[in-house]
Order: sequence, then C-alpha cells, then structure tokens
Amino acid sequence: MSALTGEGSSDRTKRADALRNIEAIIDAATRLLAVNPDASINQIAKAADVGRVTLYGHFESRATLIRAVTDRAIAQTNEALAQLDLDGDPREVLGRLLEATWHLTHRFGAVVVAGARELPPEQLRRAHDEPAARVRGLLERGRAVGEFRSDVPIDWQLTVIQSILHGASAAVHRGDLDEVDAPSLVRDTTLAALAARAPARGDASGPSTPGV
Repeated sequence: MSALTGEGSSDRTKRADALRNIEAIIDAATRLLAVNPDASINQIAKAADVGRVTLYGHFESRATLIRAVTDRAIAQTNEALAQLDLDGDPREVLGRLLEATWHLTHRFGAVVVAGARELPPEQLRRAHDEPAARVRGLLERGRAVGEFRSDVPIDWQLTVIQSILHGASAAVHRGDLDEVDAPSLVRDTTLAALAARAPARGDASGPSTPGV
C-alpha cells in the first residue's frame, strides 16, 4: 500500500513540475515574442530556464508553441476587455477602452504577429472580431451623436486606431517613448483624429446668425 501511495505522490509531483514548466515556457515565449516575433526556440528555452528537450517534450514544434501562446494571448485579451463598462459618453468610454487596449497591445501585439504566421487566416480573423466589434460599436454611437467624424469610412477609423496602438508599442520597445506616457498619448492622439470637425465659418449646414 505504501508503494502505491508513494507512486501516486511521485506522479502528482511530476504533473505539477510539468505544469510549471509549461507555464514558464509560455510566459517566456510571450515576453520574447512581444519584442521579437522571430524569437528562437533556444532563446525561449533559455528565458524559461528549461532545456530544449524539456521544451520539445511539451511542444513538438515552434509552431505548436506559438499557437499555444497566441491562443492564451487572445483569450486573456478578450477576458480583460469584456470587463470594461461600455455604457456612457462614447468619447469617454472609448478613451478608457483605448488605454486598456494599449496595455494589451503592448504585451501581446507582436505575439499575434508571430501567430499570424502559424494560425489559419480564418482563426486569426475570428480572434480580432470581438475586440474590433467593441470599438466599432463605440464609433457608431459617437458618429450618431456627433462626437466622432462621420465623413470618413468607419473601417478607416478602425485602421487608424490599430496603427496608433501598434505604433506606440513599437516606439516604447525602441526606447523612443516612455511606457508611462504611452496610454494617454494613444488616447489623446486617437480621440483628436476621430473628433468631429466644427462647421467652417459660413458653412450653410452650420447655425445661422440673424441679420447676416
């Protein structure tokens, strides 16, 4: 009986060690891929403090590891953004959403770039659908009440937002921008680009002035 008990305890220890190694590998891959989508297996194993044999024991290829990292990044992103309250003034809500999204983009943006090389296009497109739908909904609300420009396509506005988010993340990684300043710069730059323009003086669509 004692032998059986000892064997069970040993199995549990091995499983716990395996889980710790898997978490360490995925965490290390996330950190490295966030900076360099081409990070190698050797670099990831070293950062995780495991050997190549151990890494390949859990992930049969670099592609398999990147898919696991990308899947977790997408799940954590959707979970974090789903907790945000999207009710209220569209401009204020979008500002909060942009700040939260920047942190996630900075952490996971290049991970998704790496994943794009390994995941089927349809799976990657679905991964972007949920976050994009939140932003699109806020843009539509803001355009409807005159907060945001409606004279440009909404898809272009989404493209601009993505460019600002990824551009800020790249600037931080290069050392051109302080990470502390990035969220507010992303928010302010984006909201300025989206802001509805005041009618030009003399515009027939603007309010008229009596006697003029």
